Amino acid sequence: METTVGLRSRSFTGGIHPPERKGATEQKPIEDLPLPPYVVIPVQQHIGAPSKPIVEKGAQVRVGDPVSEASGYVSVPAHASISGTVIAVENRPHPLGPDLLSVVIERDGEDRWREDVVLSQNYLDLENREMLDLIRAAGLAGLGGAAFPTHVKLSPPADKPIDTLLLNGAECEPYLTSDHRLMVEEPDRIVLGMQVLVRLTGASTGVIGIEKNKTDAIAVLRKTVNTHGLPFRILSFNVKYPQGAEKQLIRAATGREVPSGGLPMDVGCVVQNVGTSAAVYDAVASRRPLIDRIVTVTGPGINEAKNLRVRIGTPYSFVFEGCGGLHDEIGKIIMGGPMMGVAQHSLDIPVIKGTSGIVVLERTDSRAAPEMPCISCARCVDVCPMRLMPKMLGQFVKHGLFDRAREYNALDCIECGSCAYVCPAHINLVHLIRYGKSEVMRQNQKKS
Repeated sequence: METTVGLRSRSFTGGIHPPERKGATEQKPIEDLPLPPYVVIPVQQHIGAPSKPIVEKGAQVRVGDPVSEASGYVSVPAHASISGTVIAVENRPHPLGPDLLSVVIERDGEDRWREDVVLSQNYLDLENREMLDLIRAAGLAGLGGAAFPTHVKLSPPADKPIDTLLLNGAECEPYLTSDHRLMVEEPDRIVLGMQVLVRLTGASTGVIGIEKNKTDAIAVLRKTVNTHGLPFRILSFNVKYPQGAEKQLIRAATGREVPSGGLPMDVGCVVQNVGTSAAVYDAVASRRPLIDRIVTVTGPGINEAKNLRVRIGTPYSFVFEGCGGLHDEIGKIIMGGPMMGVAQHSLDIPVIKGTSGIVVLERTDSRAAPEMPCISCARCVDVCPMRLMPKMLGQFVKHGLFDRAREYNALDCIECGSCAYVCPAHINLVHLIRYGKSEVMRQNQKKS
């Protein structure tokens, strides 16, 4: 396999260059949002089996107390992010779709923490299994947005040896700057967390990949790595979307290509987000569970754009209050970035582990253009980072030809939205392919 040596200018096939629109927040330091009067903690904030509530109405909880337990290997617990009283365990609005079971906690006016959340100077003396147990107990799931349980990613099978640990600091989505600010302001947590990640995966190489437009983050992390005397490399990549996608990051950093249907471990890599690395350090060094995260709140529909440290479970309405409120003509509220984010239907939605940003668009920004017939220009094919044929996949799905969609590797689509972005006919290819993928997976399950 190729290594990272000499591959600084490598990139990936396809991709686009949407307007960055990061200017409103990229130089704004992280602020701590005041504690909300209540939080809504969903038991499903990660890929895999939902956790199971372990508290009942009336229970008293401290910050960091578990309120649910993992229900399987691919599952993680959730924790109280404020101290107070559990006032309900019931279905509440969820950012990813229908109402889901959640633990609702009313704040007691204090901020009482579990006593065992204390920094240990000897955390590197722990065995690997002890570290993994702490990471799982802390409820860690990927903070880049995918929210895959971290302990699972760090436990590849024995026949999949890992030689490269990649930290994703690309943050290529327009508007979002939460990772950027974390890298600039809290680099020690990232680098020391990476030290743990490299050890747990057995990787011989540690790489942090950052787009070239974040020169301050690149400089700070290089200095931090040198200060700690760690052999990690900082690679700067050309600014191109979706540089932060796992397979594209691997291609740019190592020259390796993850096979169709494969995973990063198939080419000896594990990819983690920089925010996840910082949370790993907190979990292992301090036994601190994941109770908050940095969220970029921005867009033309917000009065004051900010990077905020927000307690998990905080309702969007309270977050917006901390940003001076919303404009009158709101068209769309998106969790995540405008390319891969999910439109929201209520201000009662809570911030969850995967909420990297909240983008507020005005009506003029969110109005969809009418769809027209495909002109077979092949622009979607040119920009697809997975080298698929989005036009054909869209046509197959429209006509219910899901077997053909499978043959054309629909399941390899990463739903980045590049195809829909460049389509002159305004065909919503992402929605079509996403639906096609769900049907292909349903048919696969039925056959198995």
